[in-house]
Amino acid sequence: DTEVILRIYERDGIAGIERLNGMFAIAIFDRREPAIYLVRDRVGEKPLYFMETGGRYLFASEIKAILEVCERPEVCAQALNEYFCFNYVPPPLTMFSGIEHVMPGHWLKISATGIEQYRWWDLSNIETERRSEQDWIECFNRIIEDAVRIRLRSDVPFGAFLSGGVDSSTVVGLMSRFLDEPVRSFCIGFHDPAYDESPYAREAAERFGTNHVLEKVETNLIDLWPLAIRHCDQPHGDVSFLPTYKVAELAARHVKMVLTGDGADELFAGYDKFAEFFESNGRNLPVEQFRHRYLDKISLFDLQEREKLFDRQFKNGLDRLPCDYRVAPLYERVDHMDQVNQALYLDMMMLLPGNNLVKPDRMGMAVSIENRSPFLDFRMMEMAFSMPGDLKLRDADKKYLYKKAVTPLIGEHLAYRKKQMFTVPIGEWFKSELADMCYDLLFSERATSRNIFSRDYVAKLFSSHCNGSANNTRQIRALMACEIWFREMVDS
Repeated sequence: DTEVILRIYERDGIAGIERLNGMFAIAIFDRREPAIYLVRDRVGEKPLYFMETGGRYLFASEIKAILEVCERPEVCAQALNEYFCFNYVPPPLTMFSGIEHVMPGHWLKISATGIEQYRWWDLSNIETERRSEQDWIECFNRIIEDAVRIRLRSDVPFGAFLSGGVDSSTVVGLMSRFLDEPVRSFCIGFHDPAYDESPYAREAAERFGTNHVLEKVETNLIDLWPLAIRHCDQPHGDVSFLPTYKVAELAARHVKMVLTGDGADELFAGYDKFAEFFESNGRNLPVEQFRHRYLDKISLFDLQEREKLFDRQFKNGLDRLPCDYRVAPLYERVDHMDQVNQALYLDMMMLLPGNNLVKPDRMGMAVSIENRSPFLDFRMMEMAFSMPGDLKLRDADKKYLYKKAVTPLIGEHLAYRKKQMFTVPIGEWFKSELADMCYDLLFSERATSRNIFSRDYVAKLFSSHCNGSANNTRQIRALMACEIWFREMVDS
């Protein structure tokens, strides 16, 4: 891999990175200039952080590595504010002041004159095309087949995560076409049937004749929470990191690389939030109304709620409390697209690199397993954003054309089954077996002495959740994850 990258650079210069397909974080020192180039893949599948301090430029694939060689930076208040808006810290900020991401699809050039930044790839350049449904189906199938095929190149044993959802079933179905031996598929199930997808995975495994490995685990994986946050370097309110760690751990006993279905929901409108938003608001809202309402839809705590959440002194230290500045430039880039694709573009540029690709990469790397995502082949992403939004979200039918395209491969039952989130019933545990943990992380002297939150407001969130008058699972999760992060990454 590395030799090919250097040869392309020797021949084509930094522009040669546009020939690469897949995930990467690259540092190239060119003695002739002299300069260092830091290059990140198109959507941020791989992490790359940098920091300028005391006349030195530091870069690494983990924030922890930078912290080893510099004085500990302060916690970034603005990043903390954005975390509670989005449920993750959107790049380029990190929770440490001065440490930032190299942005997806960008390279940095570091030389004696300072830092230059260049965006070498961006979905916003794509123009919408009008084709027949059959043309789109043929195009989709042609690209996803080749995207899977080329990701089967490997010198080590490999397999696939298989949940029985449309994305993983599609990937495994295509793998089974190209391999002479059964696909090795991996799935974890829960003993609680309300959260157990394993029967669907078994159905897909039987359909494609995979060598299927299933392990049933207890839903309460909460002991893994500090470990997961430590591997991520930043807090995440999303507890599906925990079962992701378990399935990666299971697969790592057998293989060194897996294919996954990551990215399909963000490309083809697979989440309930898209159907809910556009069903209740329509497709052609006035521009400002659409932008404000969609920001509220994807916010964990909206502006008014963050006004109540944060301690007055903490708010006074913020540059700004509203987070519309984070999404406004993204909207401006895609104002030529329909509103469904505008909403999806925000997910591609923020949610994927900020959270949804962090999950498989960091949890996989934690157990030394590589994840490859055929849906994030750049040809698939560019094709998806040339597709009109009404072919992705048709009334309340999510992934409308995508499901039609793969039904002959995976069958109607798997293609059209209700989406089930890969998560655990943590909200109910807050009221019972995790109550003591909640009190410690939310109300202990150690937690409240940070002077970040209004204790009264957090107490109201928790009490209304416990008495059943509101479901504040996501908000409580984010607050607890934040305190765990402080204990793992700051206090220690």
